[in-house]
Amino acid sequence: MDMNQLEAIVTTLSSWVWGGPMLVLLFGTHIYLTIRLGGLQFKTLPLAFKIIFTKSDDSDGDISHFSTLMTALAATVGIGNIVGVATAITLGGPGAIFWMWLTGLLGMATKYSEALLAVKYREKGPNGMQGGPMYYLAKGANLPKLGAIFAFCTFIAAFGAGNMVQANSTASIFLNIFDIPLEVTGVVLALLTGLVIIGGIKSIGKFTSLFVPVMILLYFFVIITALIMNFERVPDAFVLIFNHAFSSHAATGGFVGATLAAAIRFGVARGLFSNEAGLGSAPIVAAAAKTNDPVKQALVSMTGTFIDTVVICTLTAVTILSTDIWTQGISSADLTAQSVQSILGNTGSIIIALCTALFAFSTLIGWSFYGEKAFEYLFGSNSVKSYRVVFTLIVYIGATMSLGFVWNFADLMNGLMAIPNLIGVFLLSKIIKSETDRYFKKY
Repeated sequence: MDMNQLEAIVTTLSSWVWGGPMLVLLFGTHIYLTIRLGGLQFKTLPLAFKIIFTKSDDSDGDISHFSTLMTALAATVGIGNIVGVATAITLGGPGAIFWMWLTGLLGMATKYSEALLAVKYREKGPNGMQGGPMYYLAKGANLPKLGAIFAFCTFIAAFGAGNMVQANSTASIFLNIFDIPLEVTGVVLALLTGLVIIGGIKSIGKFTSLFVPVMILLYFFVIITALIMNFERVPDAFVLIFNHAFSSHAATGGFVGATLAAAIRFGVARGLFSNEAGLGSAPIVAAAAKTNDPVKQALVSMTGTFIDTVVICTLTAVTILSTDIWTQGISSADLTAQSVQSILGNTGSIIIALCTALFAFSTLIGWSFYGEKAFEYLFGSNSVKSYRVVFTLIVYIGATMSLGFVWNFADLMNGLMAIPNLIGVFLLSKIIKSETDRYFKKY
């Protein structure tokens, strides 16, 4: 079997894993947990944001609620918020954004549930707290082999989608905008990554607590500036979203048109891919939180899905739809930048490109921790230092090579993480419900 055949097989498997069955499984889990928890995410969002900024220095854990949220956002606020939203509009039309919102709002219940279980079943290890789906599958659901499968898929995904793909995206952007050679960007990225991850979760938490807010604020600044400059067309963008959300629409200009099925499919798919609710990655860092109650961190974790999908993706979508660029057949990779450029000129598109690079690098840092904990689960605490060195070296490789096969293989591993995680969440839903009831009776 040659490389082309292997790539074709992996591409086919990846398409199937991220196809209809996965979307039904993830979206179905979101709906089930929303109903089981009585719509908790809609009732407790103000409380959740309040807890983010509370200190729990006397509690077990490695980093604060705020740092865990920033680390989780580092991994989830990424290219999906810029290119993913554009892809949803290009393939599913403006109505896809409504279904993306729905996925985010319902997905908060799943993100809440994952984090609750992660803290409840975590363990204290030599390299800090250890937790995530592999632990609640082994200790809670009594399925250690399924936990090991999750951990294997996670550390493979961390090297691929979480490392090489992000490094490659960042290096490509700096080459195209500033003509900086891939090798130079690769060396700088590798050095920065090594400096951040060498100290483990406390070092990562400090970095993301500073870097992620600045990164998001920079994106907010350029997007909100564009919206203010184009304010008279913002209401029209929302009208487009709701008009297209429940019906099919014919071609318009360069837009090929979209059926209702396409709006639902691509809105749900891009929403799930953007916020990672159900994937099982974010609970790994949630387990590191300084907290004396699993429900507190669960509430904090679910705000990440709200920020990622409901806030950031909405800003991107409204910016695109408040221009006519989306009807001109522009590729999804360039749609956001060109939409901003049509309002703010070249400066706006350059800042969007820089934000895309920063988002990619932050994803790399967040996923370094996910992969580390999965690697530690499989190979023991003594393997952690070796993992950090190898992860840093692979940053350079990812930045300087073609990654067609890596993209598809990483997507496959990413999708396969969700299956064991969702099994664990479903089997332990009674625990999730009882812990939630206990906390709110006390609260």
